Amino acid sequence: MQQPTVASLRPNMKFEGFLLVRTGDQRTSSNGGKYLDMTLCDTSGDINCKMWDGTVPPPRQGSIVKVRGTVQEYNGRLQMRIERLRQPGPEDDVDASQLMPCAPEKPESMLAEIHRAIDSMATPELQGILREMLAMCGDKLMYFPAAQRVHHAERSGLLHHTLGVLRAAEALLPLYPFLDGDLLRAGCIAHDLSKTVEFVSDEAGNVSDYSAEGQLLGHLVHGVAQVQEAARRAGVSGEYVLLLSHMVISHHGQPDHGSPRPPMFPEAEMLHLLDDMDAKMNEMEGIMRRTPVGAFSEKIWSLDRRLYHPRTRAAADGAPDEENAAPERDSYDGLL
Repeated sequence: MQQPTVASLRPNMKFEGFLLVRTGDQRTSSNGGKYLDMTLCDTSGDINCKMWDGTVPPPRQGSIVKVRGTVQEYNGRLQMRIERLRQPGPEDDVDASQLMPCAPEKPESMLAEIHRAIDSMATPELQGILREMLAMCGDKLMYFPAAQRVHHAERSGLLHHTLGVLRAAEALLPLYPFLDGDLLRAGCIAHDLSKTVEFVSDEAGNVSDYSAEGQLLGHLVHGVAQVQEAARRAGVSGEYVLLLSHMVISHHGQPDHGSPRPPMFPEAEMLHLLDDMDAKMNEMEGIMRRTPVGAFSEKIWSLDRRLYHPRTRAAADGAPDEENAAPERDSYDGLL
């Protein structure tokens, strides 16, 4: 399956190929006409797509479609105007592995590393709570993303993000020996586990919506309830339950980011910093992949800025050079 990646798309490029459906809805424009609003992706990233044909039903989330369209820029972001769309047939050589964003490590190995970290703790109260929390998540941990979009929005992204925060904590603990290492590790593992309740996701890691719990409570408040229920099941009481609950509810750092309390002890503050760092680094990694070397990205709304892709990173990133980018195709490679 030879086709340009989403990360390589540029304004005025024509595209024909297969993409995975992250979201697909039929909407009504200001003049009353119907159109399709879709987010389509491959492993390199996703792109918003519009099809101005109200007679075409929206494709099913998680399905694969073949599209023909032209890339344009709208409000500083790339968008594809779709001209034709169809479901793939048996004659199409579709490699789904090239379309499904996945964590770079197998979920089984990531989960095993998290369990080893719990086993190595010297605090049985925290071990009992964490084991119950993981059990409460069940098989969802194997495929759940960490977000609907932005950071770690991929199959097994929740494990990828959790392990990234935990590994960063392990690297920094020797620099700050006054920290309670087991408490920080526990916060790293527990802080986002209730996202398995906050989102509605299929097994490809596509989030279709927020659940009722996600909309009414969110993963911070629900996460506190999850910690306390896990503690009850494990027969644990005392200050560790309160401390871990606070770390979960404060890890976004400030009220305008969703935390009703700021971090109020060192391990909670460190968790907030590590969580923010891992999320931003993952997002920036994806932005570097789709931004040509020597160029600036579109405005990244979650970061409230544009990012520059230094030329010194060219060899590491494998991104196209702005001056030597692939030429635009004047015609389609094949028939839709």
